[in-house]
Amino acid sequence: MTESRRPARRTQGPGAKSAAGGKNTKPKQAKRPDPSTAGLDQPRLAARDVLRAVRERDAYANLVLPGLLRDRKLDARDAALATELAYGAARAQGLLDAVIAHAAGRPIEEIDGTLLDVLRLGSYQLLRTRVAPHAAVATSVDLVRAENGQGRAGFVNAVLRRVSERTQDEWVELLAPKDPVGRLAFEHAHPLWIAQVFADSLGAAAGELEEVLIADDARPAVHLVARPGEISAEELALVTGGEIGPYSPYAVHLDGGDPGQLEAVRQGLAGVQDEGSQLVARALSIAPLEGEDAGRWLDLCAGPGGKAALLGALAGIEGGRLDAVEPVEHRAELIRKTTRELPVDVHVADGRESGLEPGYDRILVDAPCTGLGALRRRPEARWRRQPSDVAPLVKLQRELLAAAIELVRPGGVVLYSTCSPHLSETLAVVADAVRRHGVVELDTKELVPGVPDVGDGSSVQLWPHRHGTDAMFMAALRKPLA
Repeated sequence: MTESRRPARRTQGPGAKSAAGGKNTKPKQAKRPDPSTAGLDQPRLAARDVLRAVRERDAYANLVLPGLLRDRKLDARDAALATELAYGAARAQGLLDAVIAHAAGRPIEEIDGTLLDVLRLGSYQLLRTRVAPHAAVATSVDLVRAENGQGRAGFVNAVLRRVSERTQDEWVELLAPKDPVGRLAFEHAHPLWIAQVFADSLGAAAGELEEVLIADDARPAVHLVARPGEISAEELALVTGGEIGPYSPYAVHLDGGDPGQLEAVRQGLAGVQDEGSQLVARALSIAPLEGEDAGRWLDLCAGPGGKAALLGALAGIEGGRLDAVEPVEHRAELIRKTTRELPVDVHVADGRESGLEPGYDRILVDAPCTGLGALRRRPEARWRRQPSDVAPLVKLQRELLAAAIELVRPGGVVLYSTCSPHLSETLAVVADAVRRHGVVELDTKELVPGVPDVGDGSSVQLWPHRHGTDAMFMAALRKPLA
């Protein structure tokens, strides 16, 4: 359970924007407070507006919040509270909605969305933080009264008071399913189907499911990658005040903060990248080939460019070049920016029909996937994904892997990876490729030296509760010599 010891207070935050869309305001200087929101608690107003953007526009909380905090010029303390409340409420949405529906005596679908955003925000504070109950309720009521009037504010007040009558544990006892997986999923705010996916992937270690869910429900540390040839992990840790990562030779961990403000990141010496993703790129770079490495490397699913940047730097050290394929132009432009001054050539094409000349030594297929292994970095994603998303993604994954096998030379290696532990997206795709295309699966564990507990087979499955990384999967496949 996340804790916040920040006491509630009302502020006159500069740059606050109208919760009602500014209908009754005139154009004004950016730093003047909006009269309609000036008396409200600004961190909670910011968190409410993030939840609203997620609900109304299918926005991503981690993309909306940083710009909003900059626009409203919240100080560090208020920004930290807004971040905790916005991300926390987005993560816990399923649990919160079940409690709200019971307390309101009506289905969530029958509650106005503008009220639901505030109810989620208030309920999160009541159940999952140490904010005083009266402060959580009063600030929520204030938000509704300012925009919707006293009548609706009274409804929110009544619902939140009912929510406050029980602790989270007591609500879990009342509302959680009785089966073990269902109960754990409810308690740790995951859809049941995702919890079952994790349990299936853990296999004989399914007893670790609660540890997985707890780790997946916690805010992750910031992981930096030191660009090889430019700065070492030791130097990066020194200049950022971070700690060297335990597994990747390029990883540095930070407790928090805005990594985009770090000088090393601004200068292109480092980037933001989960340590698990770093291990994927490194595994490809050290995979044993049959025959000489001519320096032709390929990232077949390169957007937005994090792995391409690391691979490009590693290829450059060896005198090689990397081709990076991305079908969408604006994402291809992100790759160009991320890999500037590196030996990387970006191609705007569908990886299934790239038009590239075969003969690559090393190919990465970091395939589009459900992203179930990276939910902790995308607060609202767990409530958007559906089981029906899996089948079309698996079809795409198989097609991309088949295309990569056509492009790799005999004796070369294709490394298939996903940021999902779903068995249909991982072991099943690899088994299909081995059966259909005659490639040989290598012992991928040898490509992540020093990383323990990565599974029993030839492939590698990382986990947040074991490794502190996203739940990355990887399998190395070598094309036999003719």
